[in-house]
Amino acid sequence: MAAPAVLTLLLLLLLHLCLVVGQIDTLGFISIDCGIPEGTSYSDPSTNGLRYVSGAGFTDAGINAGINPPYNDEGLARRYLTVRYFPDDGGGAARSCYTLGSLFPGGRYLVRATFYYGNYDALTKPPTFDLHLGVNRWVTVNITAAGDVYIFEAVVMSWADFFQVCLVNRSLGTPFISGLDLRPLQADMYPEVTLDQSLALLNFRRPTATYSFNRYHFSRPATSTSGRFYGNTDAWTNITTSIAINVSNTSNIPLKILQNAATPVNGTRIDFTWSSDSSINDGNGSYLLMLYFMEVQRLPSNALRRFDILVDDSTWIGSQRYAPKYLSADLVKRKVLGSSQHTVSLVATSDATLPPILNAFEMYSELPMTELATDDADAKAMMTICTKYALKKNWMGDPCAPKAFAWDGLNCNYSSPGPASIRALDLSSSGLSGAIDTSFGDLKSLQHMNLSNNNLTGPVPDFLAQMPSLTFLDLSSNKLSGLVPAVLLQKRQNGSLVLRTGNNANLCDNAASACKTGNKNRSIILVIAIVAPVAVATLIIVAVVLILRRRKHKQVSWRTNNSRFPMPRERPDVFENRQFTYKELKLMTANFKEEIGRGGFGAVFLGYLEDGSPVAVKMCSKTSRGDQEFSAEVQHLTRVHHRNLVSLIGYCKDKKHQAIVYEYMHGGNLEGRLRGEASAATSLTWHQRLKIALDSAHGLEYLHKACQPPLIHRDVKTTNILLSADLEAKISDFGLTKVFADDFISHITTQPADLPISPLPQFPAVDPEYYNTSHLSEKSDVYSFGVVLLELITGQPPAIPVTGTESIHIALWVRQNLSMGNIESIVDPRMRGEYDVNSVWKVAEMALRCKEQPSQQRPTMTDIVAELKESVELDALHAMGYYSSVPSSTVNLSATSVDFQSDAQANNARQETMLELELEHRSATQEVAR
Repeated sequence: MAAPAVLTLLLLLLLHLCLVVGQIDTLGFISIDCGIPEGTSYSDPSTNGLRYVSGAGFTDAGINAGINPPYNDEGLARRYLTVRYFPDDGGGAARSCYTLGSLFPGGRYLVRATFYYGNYDALTKPPTFDLHLGVNRWVTVNITAAGDVYIFEAVVMSWADFFQVCLVNRSLGTPFISGLDLRPLQADMYPEVTLDQSLALLNFRRPTATYSFNRYHFSRPATSTSGRFYGNTDAWTNITTSIAINVSNTSNIPLKILQNAATPVNGTRIDFTWSSDSSINDGNGSYLLMLYFMEVQRLPSNALRRFDILVDDSTWIGSQRYAPKYLSADLVKRKVLGSSQHTVSLVATSDATLPPILNAFEMYSELPMTELATDDADAKAMMTICTKYALKKNWMGDPCAPKAFAWDGLNCNYSSPGPASIRALDLSSSGLSGAIDTSFGDLKSLQHMNLSNNNLTGPVPDFLAQMPSLTFLDLSSNKLSGLVPAVLLQKRQNGSLVLRTGNNANLCDNAASACKTGNKNRSIILVIAIVAPVAVATLIIVAVVLILRRRKHKQVSWRTNNSRFPMPRERPDVFENRQFTYKELKLMTANFKEEIGRGGFGAVFLGYLEDGSPVAVKMCSKTSRGDQEFSAEVQHLTRVHHRNLVSLIGYCKDKKHQAIVYEYMHGGNLEGRLRGEASAATSLTWHQRLKIALDSAHGLEYLHKACQPPLIHRDVKTTNILLSADLEAKISDFGLTKVFADDFISHITTQPADLPISPLPQFPAVDPEYYNTSHLSEKSDVYSFGVVLLELITGQPPAIPVTGTESIHIALWVRQNLSMGNIESIVDPRMRGEYDVNSVWKVAEMALRCKEQPSQQRPTMTDIVAELKESVELDALHAMGYYSSVPSSTVNLSATSVDFQSDAQANNARQETMLELELEHRSATQEVAR
């Protein structure tokens, strides 16, 4: 991918931080009536009941207005009765943006902007202005008739989880907009659309057509629309079919469109023309022509429909003597260059007995997306500043690009061939309040910063002295307090920094008289501030060392006296391997009063043993296995013990009732924590997610390696990973798919779940190799565990919805995003950026390896445990400040240097971290009675 696209992606991931972002609906659609009041919505009968919402949730600029008579015709769609306009604030050239959120990075979308002037401003002066897709120009909106509807469409790829459409004032009237729509497209549609190129629907008006769109279908009535396809012309004859058709060769078009076609009324050819669209390009652009063909009639043996496809009287390569296939759709595409008028002709061959046929066509102008955005680090810093201080400066879109629309108060450097950087920031008299935010320190190219005449409070932060390019800093006339950092004072003294701190009554710069009073108290406070954290840290280190030594001593002692056996778990097993009656289960569960879960094998109820211990009682569905076989299998499972496996306490085989009783996990399942209540999901940090992953991997590794023969789980997923109150993870339902094999087979979907875009699969975590071989192995569990790892990273479900009925597999979604080199685009935003990039990269890459085909190429669970330990180590070192993350999947730890601790100490810390992980793993292992 080209560098400009990468930089644009990195920037646009950040832009929504400073903007109001509206939400997507359940169909994946965004439908905005830009002029209705905030908080209102309605169902539009003209669009089959689509719900339109206010534009106030997508922009914080603009004013609403209604159109004036005689243009408010009752026959108009409701969204054309109001507008949102953006008056000039005096700057002459302004930009106002809508942010369309909740999208899939790398997904393709249809964007539609609609305009109906209707003399809303009573000036009878229709305006001209530009539309931008992000930082790139899309089209010039030239309103020439107050009573005409103007509609512009483009197919784009989203750079991030949002997309921006901006109206740009050209001083030719006030920009306005009536409606804005966004529709998700399937992943394989319009492959020509990339981060470097969009497609703009050609806006060439045809006198014989009702619509100006150059995306046609041919069905009756002539003014009908179908999805994104429009119109018909009376110049051609329609033929149709209602028989099911094959669309495997094209996914761009709805089935009912292809079931209709046009042929010429008289003659042997179909012709249509187009010219360059000056509103989109300067006449030197390129066009993409897309023709859809399918024979809708069963032709007799003596009939032949065959024709040549010509552009400007030249035959397309491979399109000579073309014959459409019966009930099998085909898409023919060609790029056309040049600015002159072009003609497409379908001309019957000399031996043809039937005229040409055409089902639909689309014509686009290719839009290069080459405008460079602001340096991503600078952009992120400015977005954070905007949000932190709630600045109302009409800061919209990119901070520096395009150059004409750079934010007020910024001076950007455009001299280098790369992205623009920020070299000066003037926020004087901007109403800033609170502390000086750390995001200012991320402006590494900043030379001049003026924060004077605000209400900033607290101390002058040390990070200001670490800004490498800063030569001017004005902090005067604020409410700052405390001591000015000595490094800043030193820079002022040696002339490398102009520092202004005057008119801060409680600020001491070692020259003011205020610094002479209270020095003793400040010294005491300073000593306490230094000594207290050191003392606390020392106590923590001592405690950790003692715990580690105690664990090690305990393990050594156990091994000395019991050399043949692993260390046992510390849990009572009085009730293990117990057979319950159905009557006992009813008593334990208060007649099955509280259902706490439901899965593929039955409902789960909360119960209590005689000693008051809570248990989970799974009432199982019917099985084909006999009583003795069922009892033997379940008794066998009750003897499988590991700290990361849910303990099976007993079972019930009482006439027609079958149940399994196992320990109750107070923390619920991982699915609920990842996608349950927001507060629960937010509490899962990356460190906790790594710990859950490692615990689960230990459990599966035990089933694969310690059990003889190996025990395959067969149904690894987030609902089968249970959590204790302190988030210790345990694998549940292991062995149940073997006990209830018939039920397992029956509830597996017959559709392979590894398709890029498919109807929502029921079990997308199941190994696709199973569909071909009907054989499950340890590597099948590895595949499913890889999906679990991706869920932990992204917070997304295994099948990520694209529309209400279609989805994309999480592995494909992750792979598409990682191919752009941006790990942040897939990480669950609820972790708020508090993670080590290298640690996440390592887990993501490993998770994708877990789905390799054939399965022999996948890692083992032992490999996964080892790599997860390394990821935990990377995250631990990052948390302790031993190194800073870099965008790489590997880190040279031997080169790590820190200011407050030596390399030797860092190495000791690494060894202690790994020792603790190893002790936990070894102490978890128990002997299995087979």
